[in-house]
Amino acid sequence: MPEHYRALQGFKDILPDEQPYWRLIEKTAIEVTELYGYRRIETPTVEETSLFSRTTGEGTDIVDKEMYSFNDRPDKEGRSANLSLRPEGTAGVVRAYLEHGMFQLAQPVKLYYLREPMFRHDKPQAGRVREHHQFGCEALGESDPAVDAEMIGLLFQFYISMGLSNLHVSLNSIGDRNCRPQYLERLKEYYLPLLDTCCDDCQVRFYKNPLRLLDCKEPQDQARIAGAPKIADYLCEPCREHFAAVKRYLDLYDVPYQLDPLLVRGLDYYTRTVFEVISTTSKQALNGGGRYDGLAEILGGKSTPGIGFGAGFERISLELKRQKVAPPPEAGPCAYVVYFGKSAEMKDAAVRIVAELRHAAIKTEMGYGDRSAKSQMKQANTSGSAYAILIGEDELAGGYVTVQDLRAGKELALEAKQIKVQRDALIDYLQKA
Repeated sequence: MPEHYRALQGFKDILPDEQPYWRLIEKTAIEVTELYGYRRIETPTVEETSLFSRTTGEGTDIVDKEMYSFNDRPDKEGRSANLSLRPEGTAGVVRAYLEHGMFQLAQPVKLYYLREPMFRHDKPQAGRVREHHQFGCEALGESDPAVDAEMIGLLFQFYISMGLSNLHVSLNSIGDRNCRPQYLERLKEYYLPLLDTCCDDCQVRFYKNPLRLLDCKEPQDQARIAGAPKIADYLCEPCREHFAAVKRYLDLYDVPYQLDPLLVRGLDYYTRTVFEVISTTSKQALNGGGRYDGLAEILGGKSTPGIGFGAGFERISLELKRQKVAPPPEAGPCAYVVYFGKSAEMKDAAVRIVAELRHAAIKTEMGYGDRSAKSQMKQANTSGSAYAILIGEDELAGGYVTVQDLRAGKELALEAKQIKVQRDALIDYLQKA
């Protein structure tokens, strides 16, 4: 017996029944981002591995455990580049911003990407797969806290516009290069005597990425996390003022937020504002985002402030279903062509009408496989079509078709549902109908 192939673990087919949810996400994302003045960008799926290792940082789970990396074919000199499928979208957007001189444009440069595939060799679970698709925004070249509030406001409006409810923003500031080092030293002092009782991952994070200690999900570490010093108590005055302004502007946007002193980011390039939108229905974060004022410098550019977020299509779609938000129904066909008889002339006439109607942008279907007229009519009724276009010997000889209204009630006689329409007037009739 031949082997049956299946999708790889963590990779999913996006089936036709799922597409209406994704179309709703795409449509809403385009409308809201363009309302806020963002423009679309697409970056390559494959980048040099060093782009992510330099920006994301050694010691993070993404670089150490989760990237899909490989060596490219050697060139004529025998050199082979190390490449990776992108694990996140921000680094590639900032690389494009620098490479194409967008820093010379009026700042901030506001960009969004949509349905972009991201790859992480992560443990598959609900809402998390190894190939996921992101909607994200990046605003580069401006440190004004009003930009932070604008982006969070955009994101919240995006969710609300799709019909989601029971949401709030989880908000924190993680300081900057001036004040965060002092906090990290204090955090390590707190954890040092407790380290032997922490989980294995936290024992590694302590040395490589101590801020991630606060992001641990292991039950055994939650009490230690709750007692850890809070970064808000160590912010420098500029960071404190920036965060106060962000909160003030969010109030003006009417965005509900809650301060979360344990909200951090595992990526080294994040500074100051970090945020998530939390669903109280699923108790899950629908996205991750934050400010990254040092990222462009890591990539060889000038100091360039930036802020962005990434939101996964898979997780948003799951939340839409949890909250029973139905996407707009797909439009059914306007017409279904039914032909009586199996002659080549009759079949040609049916195909010709279908082609003409489709060329006129009238959504049309027909029966295939030389099915009986009864079978074709059954398909026409179940297809959701508004009209059946009937072609028989009389219609073919007389240069007309019989149009049957499939929406008419059963109480009407068949004759009341049918009308003869000349072939050359069919398109005009259906367009007006």
